[in-house]
Amino acid sequence: MMLDTREICSFADYFVICSGETRRQIEAICDEILGVLKKEGTMLRRREGAPGSGWMLMDFGDVIVHIFAPAERDYYQLEKLWGKATPLIRIQ
Repeated sequence: MMLDTREICSFADYFVICSGETRRQIEAICDEILGVLKKEGTMLRRREGAPGSGWMLMDFGDVIVHIFAPAERDYYQLEKLWGKATPLIRIQ
């Protein structure tokens, strides 16, 4: 899911929220995002969390990427927390 947060958030324009079923899948998603954006010249500002924790955050400045395991995504419910943001893309 990609949310347009420009109207309601002062620190990012977009949130990307996705899930990986396993630690290895979460790590692979993170690595692929980092690789593609690095090729495009977009550098990672900060990274938090770890694949084994069920949550990772990658801060690219205007775009924040959250990668969750299913249980953590259900627990934190960022889509609900940022419910006033405009959904741009939703893939299930």
